[in-house]
Amino acid sequence: MSFKELKLIEPIQRSLLAEGYSKPTPIQEKAIPALLEGKDLLGCAQTGTGKTAAFAIPILQQLSTERRSSKERRLIKALIVAPTRELAIQISDSFKAYGRNLGLKTLVIYGGVTQHPQTRDLASGVDILVATPGRLLDLINQRFISLKNTKYFVLDEADLMLDMGMLKDVRKIITYLPKDRQTMFFSATMPTEIGELANSILNNPIRIDITPVSSTVDIIDQEVYFVDKVNKINLLIHILKDKKIDSALVFSRTKHGANKIVSSLEKIGLAAQAIHGNKSQNARQLALNNFKERKTRILIATDIAARGIDIEELSHVINFDLPEVPETYVHRIGRTGRAGLGGKAISFCDYEEKPLLRSIQKLISKTITEVTDHPYPLVDTTIKPKGRSVRGAYASNSSRSNTPKSKDTKTGKIRREKRANEPKKKTNGKNVHWTSR
Repeated sequence: MSFKELKLIEPIQRSLLAEGYSKPTPIQEKAIPALLEGKDLLGCAQTGTGKTAAFAIPILQQLSTERRSSKERRLIKALIVAPTRELAIQISDSFKAYGRNLGLKTLVIYGGVTQHPQTRDLASGVDILVATPGRLLDLINQRFISLKNTKYFVLDEADLMLDMGMLKDVRKIITYLPKDRQTMFFSATMPTEIGELANSILNNPIRIDITPVSSTVDIIDQEVYFVDKVNKINLLIHILKDKKIDSALVFSRTKHGANKIVSSLEKIGLAAQAIHGNKSQNARQLALNNFKERKTRILIATDIAARGIDIEELSHVINFDLPEVPETYVHRIGRTGRAGLGGKAISFCDYEEKPLLRSIQKLISKTITEVTDHPYPLVDTTIKPKGRSVRGAYASNSSRSNTPKSKDTKTGKIRREKRANEPKKKTNGKNVHWTSR
């Protein structure tokens, strides 16, 4: 199928051609016709499936058909809410690219920067607004933004918003929207709380599940190195000294761990940068841009900071720490192998992480190839009991031993800091628990 068969208007077809797009992805093929008919949509799809174009193109086409006089002020007709600044910027860029021939105005707003340039642009009128929840609510409360004319509402990466504690803000934003609207809801997974939110804001939606999570890994070359925890950084340095690795996205389970990896790499002359929740928005964007532009070859990230980031032609993903949730492994390695291109995923597994590896292999229905020819083979096969298991993955909660400590200034007691990217406990609800498989 081609985009022409989706009955897209000629200006959008020209824009897509200029972007090098000729055929729609599966989610675009299914979503665009339904959205052009005005239906609500519930999409279970991860980054890299083409979901941004799947909702951007129908919104642009429908807005282009609405006549507005040259003197009439632009009003916010479409609102897209995304969890992070990086994702919001990418979505805004996509709307501008696909709608370059339509004369529509798109604006992106986010926190972490002064609001004056954003309020100035809002005052001149906006057709499409892309926003992060906190800054959006702030400007609504200051009466810089009115959503009463919004006809199209997109909530993207809803499960990440749950992880980041944003659902309260999202629910508040929804109260400012007209009830008569078209709603598009996207999430890579559907834990109970996200399913309940979707049920409450969607009206008889079409549901689209794209690329079951276990099948996205088929074109990616996957390897696992068994290594002692204390030797992981040495192994990483050994691997990254290979100049054939054009670009490497390295996943750390914690923010503290990401910083330690960067420090260790820089000590031996390997330039690297980190993105995580403790970094400022400007620092995260600079690190990401440097990586995309190949100024930096190595980027260290936590799952939350990297979620939704689209990096073209990424050659390697390295799991320095295995994730505690098997689906997260697929989301991580899916950042390579985009658009049918090949890629390599390398995972480090210490003795305590072996049950996590088994859970991952069960999910993807595949045994990951073990690399035995390396200088830091696994030696330590002892396990110390450390309490409850994490999501039933393994009995020894190894993540706790890596959690950074800080002192409570009032009591003088040492306390452990909660990791921002630790999976939330799922609540029991009346709705069926739906997780992408």
